[in-house]
This record gives sequence, C-alpha cells and structure tokens, in this order.
Amino acid sequence: MNNDFCYKFILPNNSLADFVENIGMFHNQSDKPKEVILMPDGRVDLFFMQSELTPFQIVLIGLETVPEQRIIPPHTLAFKVSFRPLGVEYILKTSIADFLNSGKNLPQDFWNIHSDDLKDFDAFHTKIVLKLNEFLPIEIDDRKRKLFELIYASNGEIKIQNLSEEIAWSSREINRYFNKQFGLSLNTFCKILRFKASLEHIAKGKLFPELNFTDQTHFIKEIKKFSGVAPSELLKNKNDRFILLSVLKEQ
Repeated sequence: MNNDFCYKFILPNNSLADFVENIGMFHNQSDKPKEVILMPDGRVDLFFMQSELTPFQIVLIGLETVPEQRIIPPHTLAFKVSFRPLGVEYILKTSIADFLNSGKNLPQDFWNIHSDDLKDFDAFHTKIVLKLNEFLPIEIDDRKRKLFELIYASNGEIKIQNLSEEIAWSSREINRYFNKQFGLSLNTFCKILRFKASLEHIAKGKLFPELNFTDQTHFIKEIKKFSGVAPSELLKNKNDRFILLSVLKEQ
C-alpha cells in the first residue's frame, strides 16, 4: 500500500476463528478519492466508518458474487470485522440472503461502538474482541461446523456429494441452508473460495491454474468472472485498485 492509503488487519484467536476471519482497518489519508475494485472473497464485512463528507455510520455488507468498483472519499477511516458465514448466523444472528451484493445500515449505537472508537485501532480491537466473545455461542450445529471446515480446507474444491456423505446432511438441505441464510448456492460460495485461493498464486506471479480448473481457458474465465479482468491485468494491479491482491502481495 502507498502512504496515502493504508490497510492492516489482525487475525482472531482460536476461540473466534470459526466465526471471524480478521479485524481490520483502512484509511484513505489522501485529499483525493481512491478508486478500488472489490472482489468476492467469501466474507461478510461489518464496517464502522466516517469521512470528512460522511458522518459516522455502521454498515453490514453481504456476500458478493461480482466485482464492484467503488470510490473511497478523501480522509475516509474505516474499522471492520470480517465474518465467516458461521459468524453471521451465530454472532450476528441474522440472515444476509436479502442483501447479496449489497448492504444495509445498522443503528448508530450498534454494539455500543461510536465515532470516538475510531481514534485508536488497537483500543477498538480490544473492545470489539470483548464484544465478539460476549456473543460466542455455547454450542453450534456440528454439521455446519464440519461443513465449513471441509470447504475451507479444500479451498472450495470438495464435491458437494463428498460433503454430504462426510457430514450426513443431504445436498438438497445444504443448498437450502445456503440460499436461505446467505443468499447464494453452496456451489457459488465454493467457486468464490477457489477464486480467492487463486489470488494468492496470482500475487506471486503464477498466471496458470494451481487449483482444479479444467484448463487455462477455464481458469481465465473464472478469474475474469470474479475480478472483471484477466489474471495478467490483476497482477499489474494498476494504482493498487484491487485491495485484496495488494494485501496478499505484502504477506
């Protein structure tokens, strides 16, 4: 990242790892707007943000299936919690099916986080972790926990029939759960995870499929579907438009 646009994140501890992918922040410190391309990544983001032009707001962004161009206004500061699907169901206790590829504003007193909490990211992190731990469930459906363990472990490449057999849950019921709770099919979610895993390879300059794509043509088609550009254009990442790729390059 350049000096005008900074980004950082902290991974959760083990007790939160099934529910939260990371807790992070970004800050457009420039006097100019920042153009970015948001790509599907299988996460649900809870943003606490403000800028010179926009007062403090809290926004929950649902899962995304298509790339989207956005403009981040000058001097925008945002702290966020990136949830995994289980976190949506068991910590946020909500369905996000109604705002696939969109989001919704939450009450300004949500979780007792206010604009003053955006002054110090470390203090925010401490406060939000305490809040997340308050909502940790005593128990969850073992089928769902195992379902996501297998999906993530395979980067979305496990076949639904194998999943069904492993967790003793019919493929029809699994898809009904995904559509009702998250607004998309299991197959689409798995393709998004495979795309995200492929970004790690592209960030290292590997422009040929490392995962289970049929061939190079199929690989390029899937990358373009979720990013809007070919792998070679992604690697160039002109003006750091693809934030997710920029982060992966720095790891």
